[in-house]
Amino acid sequence: MMKSHWKTEVVLCCFCATLFATPMIRAWQAHPVPQPRPSPNAPTNENAPQGLEGRPPVVNNNNKQALDQQNQVEIRMEVQRLYAMASELKDEVDRTNADAVLSVSVLKRAQDIEKLAKQIRERAKR
Repeated sequence: MMKSHWKTEVVLCCFCATLFATPMIRAWQAHPVPQPRPSPNAPTNENAPQGLEGRPPVVNNNNKQALDQQNQVEIRMEVQRLYAMASELKDEVDRTNADAVLSVSVLKRAQDIEKLAKQIRERAKR
């Protein structure tokens, strides 16, 4: 008799739980899913790649030619300066004794020449 009483209580508890839970489940299911808001930083054009929205700035051909000419003049001046520095370094090395160790100033000048040559190369790439 005890077992049947226990089964009845379990069935009754399950029935009551279903009665109370059903309205809460329906309310939860009826709750609208929040829609994500668009980011204020998002591009307005969906087809544009990230960070490249819009057209690149238009460069006037006359303006571009002027920049190219200015760049050429600056490269020529830097090459002249490089030639002068290399000539001075050659003269200084020629004056030193062949058996002696090169001085720190000679090494410093060589590094400066190398640095200027790299700057000229980078400018020429533009």
